[in-house]
Amino acid sequence: MSLRLPPRRPPLVIDSGLAIVNIVLLLIFFFLTTGSLSSTRDFTVSLPDTSELPLDLLPDPLLVLDANGGMTLDGVAVAQGDLAEALGDNPALHVLAERDANAGVLLDTLAAEALIAVEVRLVTVHRRAAGNGSP
Repeated sequence: MSLRLPPRRPPLVIDSGLAIVNIVLLLIFFFLTTGSLSSTRDFTVSLPDTSELPLDLLPDPLLVLDANGGMTLDGVAVAQGDLAEALGDNPALHVLAERDANAGVLLDTLAAEALIAVEVRLVTVHRRAAGNGSP
């Protein structure tokens, strides 16, 4: 009588792909649920104000945009389309617009000017309450 051993089974290999798929699906579900909690329609932005900024100490070059769409660069009127030429080699442009100005109009105006490699910075001016005597 001869005893034969059963044939050897190959070693069990654990597939880690299933675990990775589970983790990715859990992350997708997490981002879907947390991303849908905030509604973009109810999103408001409170604009910053400077606390004390004398008008003679405003940075330059300063582009002032008025409500009618007119532009002045350091006190000199600039026609639309001529801002890049008037700006010269300055690497930065400071923009002062009215607090209630439409951001879309501001962005469209700056986009139409073909400003290449110019850093645009918004400048705000603090307006004191009516009882303090100065604007």
